[in-house]
Amino acid sequence: MGSRLWSGGVKKLMNVGIYRGESLASSRYFSSLYHTIEAVPREYTGNKIAAKDRAQGRIPTVVFAKDQSDPNKPVSKKLLLTTERKQIKSILETVELPFFCSTRFKLQIRAGSGSSHTLDSGTVLPIKVHRDPETGRILNLVLLWAEDGVKGFRVNVPLVFKGEDISPGLKKGGHLQRLETHLRCECAAELIPPKIEVDISKLDIGDKLHLKDIGVSPSLKVLTKMENLPICKVISAMKMEANKLKMEAYKLKKEAKKLKEETNELKEADPAVI
Repeated sequence: MGSRLWSGGVKKLMNVGIYRGESLASSRYFSSLYHTIEAVPREYTGNKIAAKDRAQGRIPTVVFAKDQSDPNKPVSKKLLLTTERKQIKSILETVELPFFCSTRFKLQIRAGSGSSHTLDSGTVLPIKVHRDPETGRILNLVLLWAEDGVKGFRVNVPLVFKGEDISPGLKKGGHLQRLETHLRCECAAELIPPKIEVDISKLDIGDKLHLKDIGVSPSLKVLTKMENLPICKVISAMKMEANKLKMEAYKLKKEAKKLKEETNELKEADPAVI
């Protein structure tokens, strides 16, 4: 590993992350082994500098680390970097969101764009991808150092539902209602899973799965004490339609309330308004 030249001994620092469990054979996990995020250091921050980097096809990036001796201490170290938008987009085509933020990658920090001199390298976990809400363009990238052996990572692990094609309830025209999309977990960095699979192949209409029904690796600590936390359920097409109508009625009621409030405001502003 590199010397972490500007991080003041980041090798001794800790990050916050996810769990990888026993499903290391996941295709997304193995695909991450072939991706190395390349970055170069940057000295300054600011809107104008960030805008210039983005215009030149780079993404302002930050790598955070925490003091391993005190997991509760706020983030104490960070490196300012830039990454290539083209490369990050390419990786996201293979390891899509939200799995991108539950997968570790190798990071290589070079002296400059096009330089073959490596200043530092290690393993990181992406935790945030900031996008432009209108264009979807990546604006910023936030990473955490996630070296093997570092404990206490807390991350949202995506839930993947499998067995939909053979579920008795879905075959009858039922609808799968996903009540949870991820689980908040804690584990060591090397055990971070890209996903947790939920088998719904035996669910009939009216059946549901709770947290206690999902098998997770013993190395993963799920950060909720609610064993009866509902994860998903299969509902009938009729009930799904009823839920849609109920939601539409709620929206109409909310819009009517807003309209009434706006009308009252107009009356208070101008008594002549009827």
